[in-house]
Amino acid sequence: MRNVKEYLRKDIMPLIWCPGCGNGQVTKYLIKAVDELGLDKNKVVVVSGIGCSSRLPGYLDFHTMHTIHGRALAFATGIKFANPELTVFVITGDGDASAIGGNHFIHAARRNIDINMIMVNNNIYGMTGGQYSPTTPEKTIARTSPYGLIEKPFDMMELAKGAGATFAARTTTYHFTAGKNYIKKAVQHKGFSLVEFVSQCPTYFGKFTGIPNPNDMMNYFKNNSVPLSKAKDMSEDELKGKIVTGIFIDSNDRKEYCDAYEEVIAAAKGGERI
Repeated sequence: MRNVKEYLRKDIMPLIWCPGCGNGQVTKYLIKAVDELGLDKNKVVVVSGIGCSSRLPGYLDFHTMHTIHGRALAFATGIKFANPELTVFVITGDGDASAIGGNHFIHAARRNIDINMIMVNNNIYGMTGGQYSPTTPEKTIARTSPYGLIEKPFDMMELAKGAGATFAARTTTYHFTAGKNYIKKAVQHKGFSLVEFVSQCPTYFGKFTGIPNPNDMMNYFKNNSVPLSKAKDMSEDELKGKIVTGIFIDSNDRKEYCDAYEEVIAAAKGGERI
């Protein structure tokens, strides 16, 4: 591997993330995946919206865009559509992706455009003070649910499947090898890809749930992660509190959006219809 500093903008260091935050780990996994794939830095674009994880592109020495809340996928779609040769990543959090950006998520997946979405899911709005998000587990204490959350959370793997994504995987920040390899698989996959990292937020999620130590949160991920192959044989009660990890979707049965549009252009030039 090349020196990690070659991928970082050292002039804006140090990082502003809280001690123990998982965003730094995801940054490392992304850099490692890009390096092992041998991608040209000048042909990599990293886009984000608003949130703790959305600070990530600012530290990377690629082409980067820090856009508006929930709209990163819309910007990334324009970038990919304008230049399909680029490798495009979207870095997003659980709130940015599944709340205000939820509609953009389902339509990017539906179109099957070749964008690699990396979702850092810490199950809470960390940047704005600890409000619950659409992925926060039921009964969780948060800033906006002081007596326990009554809402059922989104399962992003099921949402991706329902929206038509052709690649979706989940792991945790504890699982370095899986995280790095899932990002590599997402890049190599032709179509819309989602890689979800269940991540620690000791400052808010850990504080409210009684696990303020990041090491304890990492051990929780280690001890409560269940491979998808094993989870299929477990009951709903057995899966309570567990994090199911693995590749949930990996399909090549649909055309990628930019490729399909090139066929429209070719048909139009010939006076035909697709």
